Amino acid sequence: MNVDFSIKTIDKKSNLSNIKAACIVAGVYENKKLTPEAEALNTQGAISAVIKSGDLTGKVGSTLVLRNVAGVVAERIVLVGLGKAPTVETQNIINNVTFTKVAQSTAQCLATLSAADALITLPLYAENYHAAIRSLVLAMRATAYRCDELKSKPEVVSTGVSKAIFAALNKDLVNAKASLTQGIALANGIALTKRLADLPANICTPTYLANAAKKISTEFKATSVKLSIEILDRKQCQALKMGSFLSVTNGSDEPPKFIVLKHLGGKSKEAPIVLVGKGITFDSGGISLKPGLGMDEMKYDMGGAASVLGTMRAIAELKLKLNVIAVIPSCENMPNGRATKPGDIVTSMSGQTIEVLNTDAEGRLILCDALTYAERFKPAAVVDIATLTGACITSLGHHNSGLFTRHDSVHDQLADQLLAAGVDTGDTAWRMPLGDAYHEQLKSNFADVANIGGPAGGSITAACFLERFTKKYTWAHLDIAGTAWKSGASKGATGRPVALLTTFLINRAEATYKS
Repeated sequence: MNVDFSIKTIDKKSNLSNIKAACIVAGVYENKKLTPEAEALNTQGAISAVIKSGDLTGKVGSTLVLRNVAGVVAERIVLVGLGKAPTVETQNIINNVTFTKVAQSTAQCLATLSAADALITLPLYAENYHAAIRSLVLAMRATAYRCDELKSKPEVVSTGVSKAIFAALNKDLVNAKASLTQGIALANGIALTKRLADLPANICTPTYLANAAKKISTEFKATSVKLSIEILDRKQCQALKMGSFLSVTNGSDEPPKFIVLKHLGGKSKEAPIVLVGKGITFDSGGISLKPGLGMDEMKYDMGGAASVLGTMRAIAELKLKLNVIAVIPSCENMPNGRATKPGDIVTSMSGQTIEVLNTDAEGRLILCDALTYAERFKPAAVVDIATLTGACITSLGHHNSGLFTRHDSVHDQLADQLLAAGVDTGDTAWRMPLGDAYHEQLKSNFADVANIGGPAGGSITAACFLERFTKKYTWAHLDIAGTAWKSGASKGATGRPVALLTTFLINRAEATYKS
């Protein structure tokens, strides 16, 4: 069940204690310090007493529900820990990464309540309150997300708060509404990404992905943004000499699809941003077969493609004034008598030959032809997104996506933009190195390049392989193997890095519009 979101303006001097609501959410800091909102609700010292007793420490993400507080009309007060109180220099600034944790704990708490609505005032007087609204929308939608449609009897879960109302000062109303619009569009894009990655591979095939892209173009066709789609089949890819992409498809009975979705919201001659998403809907490893344990999770190897489609849906809903093109090579990687074998040599669309030393390093084989295809759009920049290497998980764990790009002023600027979008949304990335020394590991005695460079620096050599096909434009690569999916009890897709990508594009559009 989705939460209904809205904005309520309040006067700065209004008394929150007199507002009728099932619940009011307010923040408290560590060291027993209250926010102005909590002070307004501390009518008879009830909140001060709780803080003094130690029942709520104010640490980031800690929560406590108070009921029937004397002097407060609202039935409940939800107190949320915001961490250390801001300094004088930063008293009106929210730390976005920290607040992402605050938003998540707030959403989890509200999901357990039987309250019909909640007035959220976290933290109302901050200059970047818009970031708080966006984080809370994403967190509440994430908490409400379910992928149980294939169960014969879906679990009955508590719906929690069904209406979330964000308090805003009159002077902040316009920005608050814009932030809410952005947050909802982002949440819808993330939900699409998670659903696609969570679906089993016998349902979410390359054809299913292509139809999902078609649905986006159809759903938003009536908007002011021009949307168009083209789906290339095997014969069309053969005509384009995509020998590397097609080599991965040899062992599967599922037909490959090469998806091109265009969002033309900018000026007609404006160079587009191209997003390239890895779309392996199931990765068995091919002849280089993966171990059976955990292989079921390889349905998420199209996480890059899913995040690109989620981003395209979000910017379409926002009617973003920017030209963005999604390019998604999609297929399965399966073993049979026709499958590509270790030692085979294939010819990419660029004309470069590739020695396939390991068929389980297939993502780079489909991406390299997509990166060559992207040249025809004369892009302002290309960003590829892929669940590419387990080595990236070893390097960065599950907290940061790996960001790779060349080291020069133009690429440094692109990297800075992507990193900043990650920090702004809590969907963070970490920049990794590239260089000629790593390219040495990809040398082949029999072809122009090998598709693996050994275990040392595996995520870096994978990025170096992709870089060979991006010399004609500005490019960055996001390895999301560690961030797009959770294993264990919470197994499922995370929806990352839709927030990073969408915010990056919003920022690009704003910079283009201002210039």
